[in-house]
Amino acid sequence: MADPLQNKVIVITGASSGFGRGAALRFAGLDTRLVLAARRAELLEEVVDECRRAGSHALACATDVSRREEVARLAQTAVDAFGRIDVWINNAGVGAIGPFERIPLDVHEQVVRTNLLGTLYGSHWAYRQFLDQRGGVLINIASELGFGTVPYYSSYAAAKHGVIGLSDSLRQEVKQGGIDGVHICTIMPTAHDTPFFEHAANYSGHEINPPAPLHDPDNVVEAIVRIARDPEDEEVVGGDGIVKLIAANLMPGIAEKMAAKQMHKTQMQAPPPAGDSPGAVRAPMPQGRDVSASRRKH
Repeated sequence: MADPLQNKVIVITGASSGFGRGAALRFAGLDTRLVLAARRAELLEEVVDECRRAGSHALACATDVSRREEVARLAQTAVDAFGRIDVWINNAGVGAIGPFERIPLDVHEQVVRTNLLGTLYGSHWAYRQFLDQRGGVLINIASELGFGTVPYYSSYAAAKHGVIGLSDSLRQEVKQGGIDGVHICTIMPTAHDTPFFEHAANYSGHEINPPAPLHDPDNVVEAIVRIARDPEDEEVVGGDGIVKLIAANLMPGIAEKMAAKQMHKTQMQAPPPAGDSPGAVRAPMPQGRDVSASRRKH
């Protein structure tokens, strides 16, 4: 029996590394049509070549999702090449870690532009296309920090809260309008072993120390493919995230205090000193090219 994703046209932002690259490679083995987007054009072409070798019809479209004209071009590229868009995955994201007042305002702004406005732009163009063709699956990659918070991730948490709010509101519109065939899905990963922490801006005064437990990114890749195939409204990926969600609902004050204390110890006390860095927030960087950053202890 043919896979339901066979011949589907799938757009993935942030496809040069991490979850996006992993999802592209997984979809490539399912005889899909892929349109891959990221800022690192040369690396993106490498991913496209790998997807083609795996059997997919794939093309690259260098895109900075914080620029709405580039996201519009991405959508048009997909439609011009394949005639439709069946799945759109808003995955591109950046982070900034450190005390709120120490992170430059332009870095805060760019985190919000990339993570929230980039998702808004992608959702807008994808949703309009889905309405025209009367079907499609939108998958927005949020975070556990979209429903909970920790200190030192202020603009990232704000943007991911916005992603969940955007997705929830749009899903309500679809259901109120009785729009069959259009699905709005949100995936909320906990901390995973991707190049995110290599790419994050760092103004903490310490080396970035990812919170534990640090999960296998393949778990999120599997969730993306599964939800593209069989859409669900929301999914938290990472057992500790489910526990945190329950705790946030049942005892919000205690959960907030515990999360704050743990993050302060993890990031502001345990790691050795380090200088400030904008990471990949303002511009892409060559480091962090794979699905995993190989930080996990096996």
